[in-house]
Parts: sequence; structure tokens; C-alpha cells
Amino acid sequence: MLRNPSTKYRPFPQVNLPDRQWPNRTITQPPRWLSTDMRDGNQALIDPMDAEKKNRFFDLLVKVGLKEIEVGFPSAGATEFDFISGLVQQDRIPDDVVIQVLTQSRRDLIEKSFESLRGAKKAIVHLYNAVSPAWRRIVFDMSRDEVREVATNGAMILRDQAAAQPGTDWLFEYSPETFSTAELDFSIEVCEAVMEILRPTPEKPLILNLPATVEAATPNIYADQIEYFCRNIRNRDSVVISLHTHNDRGTGVAASELGLLAGADRVEGCLFGNGERTGNVDLVTLALNMYTQGVDPKLDFSDIDSVIGTVTYCNNLPVHPRHPYAGDLVFTAFSGSHQDAIKKGFAAQEARNDELWDVPYLPIDPKDLGRDYEAVIRVNSQSGKGGVAWVLQQDQGLKLPKRLQANFSRHVQALADESSRELNAADIWSAFQSAYRLESGQPIQLVEWDERRAANGERIFTGTIEVDGVENSISGRGNGLISSVLGALEEAEGIRLDVQSYAEHAIGQGSNARAAAYVEATDAEGHTHWGVGIDEDVATASVRAVLSAANAARG
Repeated sequence: MLRNPSTKYRPFPQVNLPDRQWPNRTITQPPRWLSTDMRDGNQALIDPMDAEKKNRFFDLLVKVGLKEIEVGFPSAGATEFDFISGLVQQDRIPDDVVIQVLTQSRRDLIEKSFESLRGAKKAIVHLYNAVSPAWRRIVFDMSRDEVREVATNGAMILRDQAAAQPGTDWLFEYSPETFSTAELDFSIEVCEAVMEILRPTPEKPLILNLPATVEAATPNIYADQIEYFCRNIRNRDSVVISLHTHNDRGTGVAASELGLLAGADRVEGCLFGNGERTGNVDLVTLALNMYTQGVDPKLDFSDIDSVIGTVTYCNNLPVHPRHPYAGDLVFTAFSGSHQDAIKKGFAAQEARNDELWDVPYLPIDPKDLGRDYEAVIRVNSQSGKGGVAWVLQQDQGLKLPKRLQANFSRHVQALADESSRELNAADIWSAFQSAYRLESGQPIQLVEWDERRAANGERIFTGTIEVDGVENSISGRGNGLISSVLGALEEAEGIRLDVQSYAEHAIGQGSNARAAAYVEATDAEGHTHWGVGIDEDVATASVRAVLSAANAARG
């Protein structure tokens, strides 16, 4: 890399718009959406989609809610032409969906495009030609006048071809390709020349698409370009301003969002951002960004994994695990501090009476996208007590007291360090059972028990326990069940424990509910031992928790 890149590259010029209005605006409604997955996206694939994949992708786009779909480039070849004409002839286009085709400004290509749409009820024909200085000078060796003439000649052919097929409701789109690197006044000049021929009205407007064909500047400059264009184009009420941003600088989504603030009406893009080079704007991210701001995008991603499955199959491209909203890991926290914040956020969310979503680190509720909460927190060596507790609560229904969380997290940390891998729910549950003596074969095990109240109000515990394989009858007195069990253990086995804290809760609801009990106790030397008991009966769970602590005290 050059130490002085200014010798090779120059900054993009600012737009002279001192009274720009877009920074003070907010997106309050969705734009018109156009999917260009089947055209711009398809041409960017190593192996373009065949007819089966095209049909599957088309059905997905309709299901998601796209009302405008660019289905291909009819003049590119037989596969494209046959697919598009097949959609029309087989009556596969819903009445509320409009298909669009793309064509360069050449008579033979435009005529081929109209032929592919013969018999359609309604369709958009999208005409384009590049207008920027680099393309005029390097690619086409044309003057401004010649470039404008290419656009107007194409517009006249559009007009005449549409008149020859009056049975179709024709709509037109024109793109001054490479708009983002062209002179604004020349882009407006060319677009107005096209408008002079096509004569759009407020009732039947012309779509003017303003592409960031190559993203060459920061998003605010693109927004300035869009606002300048919107403010200076004649008959603004007779045109629909459409955005088509690419992602060369990694800011395609931001550029489209700011472009909407600047006055645009429509957005073209692809699901998950497929497209040439670094891709087109990602419609999923853009739509869900609006959703998290309380704006209904009018697109349905409530089964995001199904959408991913179809797109990855058709494109043969993966969705990155960190892709916004859609990646496998975007709702997952490994860090202890993140896990603790999320766990507390869910608890606060459950306790609140309103429905407003407010969970740290999660800008959207995963359930709105068809995801569950199982993978929100995953445990490895970076995880903390909150994350471990979350996994146990989600997987086993256990709500550990805070001090028990801290105690158990040390066991999990040791296991994670030893294994050097992510721990799954089964690993954590196995470690919990081992740490708190919940497996069978423990030195002290409960066989049966009973309790009655003495005349003086004391509780009398009687029972049978198995100690190192030998059954013993024990009994003890106390002011409650737990103290009477402790008394019985001290008298029969010499195990003295003082309870420091006790907690219990139900696991599940209804007839299948169980109970969990937690005992924190200290022995004669002041060492702390935790006991856990789980049973269908809450009293029995408490007894088991005391015996669990006794097993821990015995070592």
C-alpha cells in the first residue's frame, strides 16, 4: 500500500447543498421495494440459476411480499427469455405483483424484451445507459450529446413498442447508470430528455432509478445527490425516484437509508445483498432496520431460516454467520458480560407490563424472525455465570440463585478450559449433575421419608437413607422440615450443617410440573456447600437438596 495514497486516489467531491434537509428527517414508512435477485443477483453468480431455481426464487419473493420483481434480461439468452415468457404464458404472476425486465438502449434488445412480455397484464420495462465521465470517455468514447441521444432513442423505442401492444399496462423505468459518479446537472438533463418522450403523469409516473453503480463516496454524499436531484428535476410529482446502491465501500444499506431520507420513493436490491463485486444493497437488512424502528416494512421475514434456505440453495452462496439479523451467530453471546446483560434483559422484559422490546444486545426479538432463544447464549471459556445460568434455565427450567450461579460457573469454566471448545447444553447439564450430586450412586441417597408435627409444634422427620450402600433409619426434630432433616443427619451420621439460604421454584406448569430446591449450607469448619434437589413434590425436593449438600460436605 502507498504511504501517500493521494498520489493515486482523490477524494470524492462534495455536493454544494448547504440547506440540505435529509439529516433532520426520519423514515416513517417503507419504500416501494424491487427485488433484482433474478437479474442483477443472478448475473453475479458463478453458476447462474437454471429454470427450476428461478421458479423457486420467484415463488419465495412473492411469498416474502415483493410486489415488484425484476425477473431478468430477456435479450441475454434463451434461458432468460424462456423463463420470463413462461411466467407470463403460465399465468404465474399474481395480480398484485408486477414483473420488470432490463434492457440496454438498443433497438434489437428492447424489441426482444417486449416480445418476452407479450400477453402480460402489467409490466415494467427498465431502460439504462451509462452517463458518467469515465464511461463516456473510457468505455464509449462519446460526448454528452451522444450519450443523451442514446437515452432518448431508447425511450422512443419503448414508447413505440408499448403502443404496439396496447393489451398490456406498460410502465417504464429509466436509469442513468453510474449516476453516483456523474455530474448531477447532466443526469437531470438526460432524465428530463427521456421524460419529454415518455410523457409521464402523476397518475402514471416514470421510475427514475439513480444507481450507485460503483459506491465511490460516503453515504451522506449519495444522500446529497438524491436530494439535489429530487429538488431540481422537473415535474417531480410525475416521477418515482428509485435507489439502486451497491456495496463497494460496505455502506450500501446506509446509503439507501439516507437516500430515502433525501426523498427517494423506491429501493432496488437483493435478499442478503448478492450482486456484482461486493453486492447490491441487502433488502433483508434494510427492511428489518425499519422494523426495529417501529416501521412495518411490508416484507415478511417471520421465517428467516426458510428464506435463507431457499436463497442459499438458489444462489449456491452462504449467508455469513455474522450477517445482520440472519446469520447463525447474530443473536448469540459468548462473553460473560454480554450474557449477564441479556439474561437480565429477558427477566426485565418478562416482568414489564408493556410490549416494547428492550433487551440489551438484541435490537430485535429473535422470535419475530422465527428463531428461538436456545442459541441466544452459548458457553465457552469466555462465558460467565449469567450465561451458564441462562442455558440451564432454557434447557432444564432451573433458576439458580445468584450465589449458586457463581459457584457453578467455576465448574463450567474449568471444564471449558480443559476441553478448549464450546460447551453445549448437554455438557453443562452433565457438569451440574456431577457438581451437585444429582446422579445415582451418591454416598448418601434418599430411600423414603415421612414427617409429622409434635405436640409442642416441632417437626419430626423420619426416614430411610442409604449410606455407602447400607440402609439406615434416621429421625430428627426441628422447627421446620429442613432443620429436622439436618438434625437427623447430625444424629445418625455426624454431619453438621447450618443452612445459610434456601430457595425453591416450580419447573413447568400443570400436572407435569416439578419442583427444584436449593440449599446453601456451611459445615463445622465454615466451608460452604451447595445442595440441589429436584422432584415432583416440593417437600421431597427440599429433602434431596439437604442430602445433596451433605454429600458435598462428605467430599
